[in-house]
Amino acid sequence: MNNTIITSPPAVNEPIRGYVPGSPERMSLKTKLTELKSTTLEIPLIIGGKEIKTGRTGTCRMPHDHQHVLATYHKAGAKEVQMAVEAALIAAKSWAEMPWTDRAAIFKKMAVLLAGPYRDLLNAATMLSQSKNAFQAEIDAACELIDFFNFNVNYMEDIYTEQPPYSPDGMWNMVQYRPLEGFVFAVTPFNFTSIAGNLPSSPALMGNVVLWKPASSAVYSAYFLMKLFRAAGLPDGVINFIPGSGREVGDPVLDNEHLAGIHFTGSTETFQGMWRTVGKNIAKYKTYPRIVGETGGKDFIVAHESADVDALVTAVIRGAFEYQGQKCSAASRIYIPKNLWPDFKTKYCREVESLKMGPVEDFSNFVNAVIDECAYKTITSYIEYAKSSKDARILTGGGYDDATGYFIEPTTILTTDPHFKTMEEEIFGPVVTLYVYQETWEDVLKLVDSTSPYALTGAVFAQDRAAVELAGRRLVNAAGNYYINDKPTGAVVGQQPFGGSRASGTNDKAGSPLNLLRWVSQRTIKETFDPPKDYRYPFMEEE
Repeated sequence: MNNTIITSPPAVNEPIRGYVPGSPERMSLKTKLTELKSTTLEIPLIIGGKEIKTGRTGTCRMPHDHQHVLATYHKAGAKEVQMAVEAALIAAKSWAEMPWTDRAAIFKKMAVLLAGPYRDLLNAATMLSQSKNAFQAEIDAACELIDFFNFNVNYMEDIYTEQPPYSPDGMWNMVQYRPLEGFVFAVTPFNFTSIAGNLPSSPALMGNVVLWKPASSAVYSAYFLMKLFRAAGLPDGVINFIPGSGREVGDPVLDNEHLAGIHFTGSTETFQGMWRTVGKNIAKYKTYPRIVGETGGKDFIVAHESADVDALVTAVIRGAFEYQGQKCSAASRIYIPKNLWPDFKTKYCREVESLKMGPVEDFSNFVNAVIDECAYKTITSYIEYAKSSKDARILTGGGYDDATGYFIEPTTILTTDPHFKTMEEEIFGPVVTLYVYQETWEDVLKLVDSTSPYALTGAVFAQDRAAVELAGRRLVNAAGNYYINDKPTGAVVGQQPFGGSRASGTNDKAGSPLNLLRWVSQRTIKETFDPPKDYRYPFMEEE
């Protein structure tokens, strides 16, 4: 084995299951949903492989039935953060020294377990605790996370094989890719179980140790991810699970001298606050922390007068309303040319009216509940603002009810002001704003580029190739993931690396080698086989 050149098998994207009526996978998933709903869990912290119960607890509730408690979970504070740092540092040396093939084997096993016995568990947990329908859970909690595990192994191998291209006779030049010195702090959002799994695990794959704080509204599915990691053989202390409030966990973590990196997905405000804290503490850290973040979006679809109306209608509905618009990539501002507006309006309104809304257990529902009461109040305040405004009116939806669950109808605002509040501010819910434009194509592209501080995703619809080409140039910095004649959501690992810049983050592209490179520190090594034994150079010889 020591003399064998080892390469990992090439990754392929995990096939998406359809869950059609009568299929075995549909029946199996429904059984798991019933099983999880019938049990109330107690979720501990997991630090150095040990379960810790602090007595300070929160609850995991179903957003579509907020009286139903799925679990109580224990919260970490400063004491538990220190325990997690110590456990991580103890695990660091042996984990960093483990051959990459052994680390890869653990992650390949994670993929196999998730594709098999853990698939229903993670999908059902995501459906119940985050109110995702079966398809949205499948493409997230199963397929995308399996892809992260498999493709990241290939990317790791590619990084390690990238070496200096030239070594002169008599010497050998090489680069060693070391893990960071210290620990990485992973902070994960509620809306994607795949992100919750990838943010702590991708630095760990590269040999780092991690403190992981999941979103409070997604602790339930995160706990099952932690069980998956351990079942695959991840050593104790490599990833430490410390749910809790942002302040009680985040403040002591960012104050710790061993902080080596932050892997974050969440709000722009929170990320900027963390960055400021790191700057304030910079003199105390043993190394300059790597900061990787993906934050907000105010994602656009801009249609040219040559656009295919039927394709545009589908893109807006799927882009804006899948998972209740709770995607940082969700379509939120739409620009429709005047010539297409009558046809688009008729078809769009008819299709939106056909959308069914309700609990995830009913697989015929396209729309489910928003995540919690805070989100519900924020989103509905935008709807009420539009209702009372002279510059806008409600085209579809506009209703909402939180008696049983946090349900908000798929809402479309039509505005005459391209700088209307809901065209500029991130809402993160099933609300999309349309602006019917009469400007030239050049001018509307300038408008799209300048309206929002974000630059995450965007899409252009046109059949005129010159219009497509001009949009590509004018919107070059407006979106990190840019789509032509497709919705601005649904990036696939291995196909469309994901991330944006401006106020949307550091654009370190999850699902690519670029992200993994942030979690290693290179050491250049030069070995000289016959070193010189005289300090004198030829130019020094006397004439």
